[in-house]
Amino acid sequence: MSDFLKLVGEQLRKIREAKRLTQAQVAEKTGKDGFSKSRVSDIERGQTNISLKTLETMMQALDISPGELFNFQTLYLSQDIEDKKMMVDLHKFTLMERDLEEVKYVVRTTKDFLETLDGKRGKKSSFNP
Repeated sequence: MSDFLKLVGEQLRKIREAKRLTQAQVAEKTGKDGFSKSRVSDIERGQTNISLKTLETMMQALDISPGELFNFQTLYLSQDIEDKKMMVDLHKFTLMERDLEEVKYVVRTTKDFLETLDGKRGKKSSFNP
């Protein structure tokens, strides 16, 4: 199979493990009869060419967005993923109640802050709204 299928499968596996779910639990969470532990395993190993609908089903079972799936950085290597997700959701809900100009200001300020942190660490920021 292609390197892309393997890369996506590996990302799905990392996310599943970070959420402390088994392959059987993910299969069950899909709510689909055709999803079994072995199908999840095949997808994670990049051994099967899946449709976008199947990918969407897996993402729903893992409760992730496309941005989370295709963020191949280190977020899901962390043990505190659920805490991070909760904090991001909290900020999202807070910002949704604000005017657009205020949200733009917060985004610019956040970008500047993260670039400053990344500069101190000697790494390039990937945050570019």
